[in-house]
Amino acid sequence: MTGKPDQNQAEAGRITISVDAMGGDAGPAVVVAGIAMSAQKNPDIGFILHGPAEQLKPLVAKKRVLNGRVEIRDAREVVTMEDKPSQVMRNGKGTSMWSALDAVKNGEAGGAVSCGNTGALMALSMLRLRKLPGVNRPAIAILWPSLNPQGFNVMLDVGADVKADAEDLLQYALMGTSYVRNSMDIARPRVGLLNVGTEEHKGRAELKEAFALISDNAEKSSFEFVGFVEGSDIPGDTADVIVTDGFTGNVAIKTGEGTASLMRTALREAFQYSFLSKIAALLAVTSLKRLSKRMDPRRVNGGVFLGLNGTVVKSHGGADATGISAAVKLAFRLAQHGFAEKLAARVASAGAAPQDENAPRELRTATEKD
Repeated sequence: MTGKPDQNQAEAGRITISVDAMGGDAGPAVVVAGIAMSAQKNPDIGFILHGPAEQLKPLVAKKRVLNGRVEIRDAREVVTMEDKPSQVMRNGKGTSMWSALDAVKNGEAGGAVSCGNTGALMALSMLRLRKLPGVNRPAIAILWPSLNPQGFNVMLDVGADVKADAEDLLQYALMGTSYVRNSMDIARPRVGLLNVGTEEHKGRAELKEAFALISDNAEKSSFEFVGFVEGSDIPGDTADVIVTDGFTGNVAIKTGEGTASLMRTALREAFQYSFLSKIAALLAVTSLKRLSKRMDPRRVNGGVFLGLNGTVVKSHGGADATGISAAVKLAFRLAQHGFAEKLAARVASAGAAPQDENAPRELRTATEKD
């Protein structure tokens, strides 16, 4: 039940995703429930699950859909949220996170998913997978609900590194456009550089330098540079890719999460205020469900580490089974269409003719219904 996938599965072309079972706030039971949800929806996915075998085996055994589709790798140690990245890099070899990344490094899995410590995961990812040639700073890219036709924008960096110079921001633009082409089927993405205003004279010196670099590379890299954008444009329809440093990006996503939570609470309270408001809620139930689904952060759970020799998806530490399933689906879709290889070609070309312009149309965001 928990052994290696059989020969028939290998012949079927099943894509394997490596999953760190021990990083989430709720423990391995939620992670196993999430991969079971993915397995139920997608017959073409298999898993290598990393963590203490005595904990994982009974959890997997309870999910019949995982029968023959999960290999358990016994990893006795766990990276905690309190562990420092430097400590994990020196002493993390026996952890489930290290083991999950090694499966990608060794070519056994098409991508890795972890809910664990973000700093430690990035540090170990750079140690085990290495940065792509030409990449100075990897970035974390996330999907942000927006007014664009595709329903989402991509923003990077959102926390891989708090600093970014002009060259880094140019690389983020190149990596972000590759990600959008391969996840949203947009041949010529629009790129915006996040600033305190849209005027060219505003902002720090590195932003002005990055403005010039991104503008100079736009045509030969087949993207449209829309210039500086403001915070209000992150969920708007001005750009498809929002480029910023990790400090600013991380503050932005945490602010967005808090605002979305406030809105949900305020709406709930408003519709419970009186008998008439409860009637109004019943009449609007279909529209409210549609709005709730669109704003549900679980559907866009998963930040992709860009700039590495392999695909790594960071799931939110507090993700439930639905969130885990969304992160797994994102890793699967990117692995299915060779995104890591296309991104490597994009970075290597450093602005030459796009390597990924003809991305398959069937590749969509990980938020679509299976």
